Amino acid sequence: PFKTTDEVTINFKKMKNKEWHYPLDEDKVISPFGGKRPNHKGTVIKTKAKDKVKAAFEGVVTFSGEMRGYGNVVFISHPTGLETRYSHNSKNLVKKGEHVKAGDVIALEGKTGNATTEHVHFETRIGDQAFDSELIFDHKKHELRDVKLTATKKNGTINVKVK
Repeated sequence: PFKTTDEVTINFKKMKNKEWHYPLDEDKVISPFGGKRPNHKGTVIKTKAKDKVKAAFEGVVTFSGEMRGYGNVVFISHPTGLETRYSHNSKNLVKKGEHVKAGDVIALEGKTGNATTEHVHFETRIGDQAFDSELIFDHKKHELRDVKLTATKKNGTINVKVK
C-alpha cells in the first residue's frame, strides 16, 4: 500500500463469508491490543495447545519462520493492502511464497518466543503500522465487522479509521 496513493480503503462490508475466517474456532481474548505491556501490537487469543490457526483472509505468505520475541511466526500479505501476523506458533505449516485462502490452516497454536502460555498473538497491519484488530473483528462473536476501513499516510505517519 501507499506506493501510488496516500490512502487505502478496505470495504469489509462487501466481504462474503468465504472471503474471511476468524483465526481460531474456539477461543477467548486474554489480552487486547495494547495489552498490559507498552507497545503490544496484537490481540492475544487463547484456546488449547496445538489448536489449528487459520488465515483470516486470502493472501500470500511473506514470512514463515522464527523471529525474536514472536517465536514461530507467519506473515500474510492480502490483496487489500492488509497484512496479518500470527505468532508464538508451536509449528508453522506454510512456507514463504505460498498462496492461502481464508480459513486455511497455517500453523498450530503454541508458546514460542516470549510467550508464557499457549496462544496466538494476532496482528493486523497496513503499511507496517499495527492497528487494533477489534476495529475489523468482533472477537467475542468471532465475526467480521460491517465496516469500511481507511488508512491515510501523511508525513510518514499512518492513521487508521473505520466507518
